[in-house]
Amino acid sequence: MKGKVLKKAALGVALGACLASMAPLAMAQSATGAVAGRASAGDQIMITNTATGATRSVTVGGDGGYRLSQLPVGDYQLQVKRNGEDVGEAVAVNVALGGTTTVNLGSDGGVVNLNAVQVVGSRVINRVDVRSTESATTINREELARLPVAQDLSSVALLAPGVVGGNSSFGGISFGGSSVAENSVFINGLNVTDFYRRQSFSTAPFAFFQEFQVKTGGYSVEFGRSTGGVINAVTRSGSNEFKGGVELTFEPDAFRASADNHQFYDTDASGNPVPVYYRPGRDKRTFSKTNVWASGPVVKDKLFLFAMFEQRDNRTSYATNTMASSWTTGESGNGFWGTKLDWNITDDHRLELLAFSDEGDTDSTNYAYDWATGTRGDMSGKSTNESGGKSGSLTYTGRFGDNFSVKAMYGENNSSSFVRSPADALCSQVFINSSYNTVYAGMGSPPVSCHPGGSVISHEDKREVGRLDFEWALGDHLLRFGLDREVMTTDRASFYPGPSQMTYTVYSMTPGSALDNGATVPAGVNAVVMGRKRIDGGVFDTTANAWYIEDNWSVTPNLLLNLGLRVDAFNNKTAAGSSFIKIDDLVSPRFGFSWDMKGDGSTKLFGNLGRYYLPVTNNINYTFAGGLTDEYTYWALSGWSPATNPITGSSYMQPVLGAQIGPVDDDMNVSVGDLRQSVDRDLDAVYQDEAILGFQTMINQAWSWGVNATYRRMTNALDDIRINALCGVRHGNLWPIANPGDQLTLWGTTAMGCAQDGWVTIDTSREGYITSGSNRIIGYSKPKRTYKAVEFQIDRAWDDKWAFNASYLWSKSEGNHEGPVNSDTNYGDTGMVQHWDHPANNERYGVLFNDHEHQIKLRASYKFNEMWAVGGTFTALSGGPITAFGVTWPDENLVVASYTSEGSGGGTGWICVQNCGGAYNQRVYEFTERGAFGRMPWTYNLGANVTWTLPVEGIDLKARLSVYNLLNDQEVINVRGRYEKQPGVYRTTFGTGTRWQSPRYAQLVVTWNF
Repeated sequence: MKGKVLKKAALGVALGACLASMAPLAMAQSATGAVAGRASAGDQIMITNTATGATRSVTVGGDGGYRLSQLPVGDYQLQVKRNGEDVGEAVAVNVALGGTTTVNLGSDGGVVNLNAVQVVGSRVINRVDVRSTESATTINREELARLPVAQDLSSVALLAPGVVGGNSSFGGISFGGSSVAENSVFINGLNVTDFYRRQSFSTAPFAFFQEFQVKTGGYSVEFGRSTGGVINAVTRSGSNEFKGGVELTFEPDAFRASADNHQFYDTDASGNPVPVYYRPGRDKRTFSKTNVWASGPVVKDKLFLFAMFEQRDNRTSYATNTMASSWTTGESGNGFWGTKLDWNITDDHRLELLAFSDEGDTDSTNYAYDWATGTRGDMSGKSTNESGGKSGSLTYTGRFGDNFSVKAMYGENNSSSFVRSPADALCSQVFINSSYNTVYAGMGSPPVSCHPGGSVISHEDKREVGRLDFEWALGDHLLRFGLDREVMTTDRASFYPGPSQMTYTVYSMTPGSALDNGATVPAGVNAVVMGRKRIDGGVFDTTANAWYIEDNWSVTPNLLLNLGLRVDAFNNKTAAGSSFIKIDDLVSPRFGFSWDMKGDGSTKLFGNLGRYYLPVTNNINYTFAGGLTDEYTYWALSGWSPATNPITGSSYMQPVLGAQIGPVDDDMNVSVGDLRQSVDRDLDAVYQDEAILGFQTMINQAWSWGVNATYRRMTNALDDIRINALCGVRHGNLWPIANPGDQLTLWGTTAMGCAQDGWVTIDTSREGYITSGSNRIIGYSKPKRTYKAVEFQIDRAWDDKWAFNASYLWSKSEGNHEGPVNSDTNYGDTGMVQHWDHPANNERYGVLFNDHEHQIKLRASYKFNEMWAVGGTFTALSGGPITAFGVTWPDENLVVASYTSEGSGGGTGWICVQNCGGAYNQRVYEFTERGAFGRMPWTYNLGANVTWTLPVEGIDLKARLSVYNLLNDQEVINVRGRYEKQPGVYRTTFGTGTRWQSPRYAQLVVTWNF
């Protein structure tokens, strides 16, 4: 009795906490599964959810087939009825996310395909889904609790074959050779993907989820707007039983190994060696969180609630820059709340409400720091970073008769990013380039700015989603059709802090050296200050509409054809609300098949062909449809002067600007007064074609194995492209959003050298760019990206004793562009990278950044007894390619990539080897292929955990200690790709590391469920 009172009290507390914080309310759609199979014609199949008591039934058709769809994930009892009477014993069945559990029943009501399923306890679990034509990995929270997996969605996705971490400078994950900006993430059917750059997504605690599905290819037409992969997660729900729990997670700094420090050498303007440091060895991080949850019936058999609150405490301390001349401490104490409400109106009608908030903020404080003595100096500034937002969904699911069902959903996904500091209006940011390190070190490496760092940003994103999905069974055909609409709104403004709204970077330079604005460093000047001003802002909408239709046709009882068609439309708008990129009628045909080779659901041959489109991100609206000021100014450095921080009162040194060198470089400015020269009039969306062929079979009830081959091809790109000769005559640079290597239509004028004002269409594979000096008319290489892979996987399913999964994947990712981001030079401004800033940047084809030829992944868990269990994961990944990037190319007197910044400008495969300081047309070059300088080393990551369970009946208390990167491998995973500073002047830092594997750390999780 006391136990029930305690559970009800815990539920009430969680209810009050979550419902009180839900306003304003946001809304989403549920993700489900199905049960299907064969039985005696005319029999009735009844299925009952063991948690909620909800019941569904269907009559077996004349062909002996039956299907029960739109079932919430979980455990069920399946009963055969004949003439109103039970036939045989009820069968326990598990329904997995996004899958179909095949249960074939004999005339006695018993399961007849026992060789094709696994029975865990009393539950039938599908091992081979013969009704699926896609490549997917499904994993639930119970399995994850047995493994050392970091508590985030990306770590779950990385368990799947073909999924690797992206460029660690801007994060993300890569599916099947795609860039990190091509994926989609869904929570209960609600799209929570960042639509501004597509490199992140809204988050929720691990304990909030019930099951995860990682789709690596071949997904159906209801999923779109992705050319990478899909993470599909479903949250926990309430049941007829009152339950609750507390989970404590600890990651103290004492559980962390120190990161390795690194030192390389660059050269200064005189050619002297200059040390370049990476000093994370004293970084500290302590993290802890407390998670409480409760669930149960509000009205038995009808209305159910799951509610959760999680309080997090994260404290960090780290070197702010590579020289470790500044130190930053961070502190955040954020709380997550989330709730799921399920209302079974009747057995055929259900309403679901999801709401959660991942709002949070981090306070950072900056100090001067002396690495040699380990002494922290005066405070130099403070800042606050606010992020996240409230999201959720409302979903109705209705069933009308045995053969027709409908699902309707409205949802909102909100996120924000605000970075503020009291120094924003008073202090500019100053940076020291590595070329100036020797002089800077001689000054004692003092603070050089009174600003703690970062742009002044105000950013809010809101996605509104509405969708309708229908399912109609007509004999051998299961028709699925629907439509969805997303309205994505970005409200963003950003600029650099300080009175001039500029950042300043100090370089050592040799007199006579060229600058990016075309000027040369004057005689007697050995150091230069580059000032950059970047201002933009506005409110921008993008709408994405789609409709789809799909026929799952059972040609025979053993052969399923999946015939689908999806049509997308994207409409990106200006700050004034008018369309400036509108792409309609994007047709995506998809065809798949699954052959149940033995007729019992144990073995299948499957395959699919499909096309997938990628939407235009909102950062394109923001940059082109709101205007952009992006200007560079150069000055001679006339020394340093002492100054006082107006916020903290501490002292620092500020650069003294001397004479300006050359004009202001405003080449990167974008005007929105007339968008006819900013966007191709006949723009095509980015798409990818994919083909998959696979085989999967069960060895016995526990073991199964499979093999599949994947081919992906992307043959177009959408990016900003430099056009300086629209009509064959040199004019100022235009930077329109276009399809490089394809036809381009812009507004030409007589002032640009056109015969008359009007629309001009050119083939950018042959024209559009005129070289400097040689005055040749040339075009851009056609974009191409291909991915080929063969995957082998063997799986031993959990049987309450042990489980094992192993996969090996061979792959090759090749082409001349990675996608909408450029990991080679750490440039992540989606759709506006340097791939097409110059024809030299993408003339070479070869292995791409995300090419990891060999991938081995293992995971296993073993239970010794009711008290002790262990688990482990292991990943071995061959290294990515090392590619060299030069700064000029033959037969042109122009900088192809920045002389000063390693991240600015795409770079060329041409390396100057002779006469490099002379006339441009006398230089001698060598051409280097992508990956010509070898590969980064293999990386190995071993994780292990041990779980202790209190051996007392009726008390569910566990403690799990997990260790990540157990071997503490810290191999390099990113290197510098810039080979030259000036033509023939080589960077000694080429090929040296910029990022390494995270060091070993441990996590203790204590869970008490009641």
